[in-house]
Amino acid sequence: MTRLNRLSVLTTASLFALSLGVGAALAAGEPDPPGARNPGPSSTQKPASGPKESTGAKKKKQQKSEQEFLDQYRAAYALKLAGDYQAAFAAFKALDADDHPDVATELGYAARKLGDYQLSKYWYEHALAIDPVHVKTWQYYGMWQVEQGNMLKAGDMLEKIRLICGTDCREYQDLKGGMEGTVSY
Repeated sequence: MTRLNRLSVLTTASLFALSLGVGAALAAGEPDPPGARNPGPSSTQKPASGPKESTGAKKKKQQKSEQEFLDQYRAAYALKLAGDYQAAFAAFKALDADDHPDVATELGYAARKLGDYQLSKYWYEHALAIDPVHVKTWQYYGMWQVEQGNMLKAGDMLEKIRLICGTDCREYQDLKGGMEGTVSY
């Protein structure tokens, strides 16, 4: 995806999110990728050979990159919350951070909601290869199993969640509800 296309997708996503009135919620810091573990690929890239930057300038660039990543993530997440899964998938993909477990998980979720179970499975397994204790991925992949009619496998994933965060965490409760047919996501 070209930089111009990526920018237009993210701009559209941002404007759409603001038109829904979620700007205030996003400004309050929700939703962020859990722990904001990875500021995005731009902060980890090495600059081309040229004049060396001061440590202060590097830190300022990194903070800007982290903020850009979070803003773009929030805009993509707002599209997901609005139910525009096609645009959400494009916006998460435009982050160019496929190796971030939160981004990979959201790509899997959007693909699942679009009915592309094979693509969804790929993204969930990719996220778990990056972070094997990523509880949100286990939750969403468990729901994927429920939708496939594989309750035994969903139960295995519920157990993994229990081992990671216990039975009181939201991910456990939501997947359990999905398995019982009382929660849908």
